[in-house]
Amino acid sequence: MSTQSEEEVQQKFQELQVIEHNLQNLLMQKQSSSMELGETSNALDEVRKSKETIYKMVGSIMVVVDKDLIVKELEEKKKVLELRSDSIFKQEKVMEVKARDLQSDIKKILETKSSSEKKK
Repeated sequence: MSTQSEEEVQQKFQELQVIEHNLQNLLMQKQSSSMELGETSNALDEVRKSKETIYKMVGSIMVVVDKDLIVKELEEKKKVLELRSDSIFKQEKVMEVKARDLQSDIKKILETKSSSEKKK
């Protein structure tokens, strides 16, 4: 294998490692966001069903809050979390495509090297 193709393979391997690391980070963000979205959805459902006084934790104390206000707050939080989840999903798909492309490039370079060495 020529020095140039060795360097190219090395560079592509490094890029692939970075992408795989980023994909792992996105997976953790996705899991965290999914859990938070589930908790927010459950809280929103419970608040909507409740006929009783609604309390909210503020620091280390609980205060009474207006039901409509807390519903609006939870709905906004849910929308933000859904947008974050969508964004993470799109980033994940882009990185997966890049990873597949890099893997394909590496495979082609290695196959070319292998076939050229067999001809020798």
